[in-house]
Amino acid sequence: MKKPKWVVEKEQSKRKAAQETVWLFGLHAVRDALVNPERQKIRLLVTKNAQAKLAEEIDAAGITVEEIDPRKFHDPRNHGVPVDPGSVHQGALLEVKALSWGSVEEVCLAAGEGMPTVVLLDQVTDPHNVGAILRSAEVFGAEAVIATARHAAPETGALAKTASGALERQPYLRVRNLADTITKLQELGFTCLGLDGEAEETIDAALADLSDRPVALVMGAEGPGLRQKTKETVDKLVKIPFARDFGSLNVSNAAAIALYAASKR
Repeated sequence: MKKPKWVVEKEQSKRKAAQETVWLFGLHAVRDALVNPERQKIRLLVTKNAQAKLAEEIDAAGITVEEIDPRKFHDPRNHGVPVDPGSVHQGALLEVKALSWGSVEEVCLAAGEGMPTVVLLDQVTDPHNVGAILRSAEVFGAEAVIATARHAAPETGALAKTASGALERQPYLRVRNLADTITKLQELGFTCLGLDGEAEETIDAALADLSDRPVALVMGAEGPGLRQKTKETVDKLVKIPFARDFGSLNVSNAAAIALYAASKR
């Protein structure tokens, strides 16, 4: 019996994802990945200086080192890896498999103490913004950052470097449909708050009534903000109040403020 087209496409997508790798760069991102037992490490390329700085982590990981001449680091013919000349690699490159965190249900209800908080990103594509949000999510104890599989920042070296190690510890989940995931979280008991500069209620006022409820903070991309379907699916829209009529915050800054507010409840 011939498989339906959607089943074939799903299987092909899974096989493709299993084959894909990520190149992490920078001493901090590479160090944290080396010591993460959940991270599948494939290939490590370092300069002599970077190798000395990562010696302890390299020994612990038991990975073979390929030493690179720092003068040829940006030449793909030297090691078969194209490196963006603008990247601050600090002499370290690590090829890895993407992390697998588990399902939304497993991750988002894993809070130890207090009420769970998660962040959902509605088509936030800038890896630097997502990396910064992952870092804030870790600092303020969020269970996960959730983005869509498409039209969102993938796990990349730039994202990992901006996350400053948080990518190894903070779950970053990718889902097919954000609205469906919001509905799923609501069924799990989460109150989903969409951040919108034109909302009437402030985030502090909304959170004041949610001390005993799990909360999902839904952030939109800079400029477009939340999509209409997302606005219609969340429980309510809230805003971060501004002292002056200046405009809107960078999405990573807004996420940090919202996470801090949620952490106080």
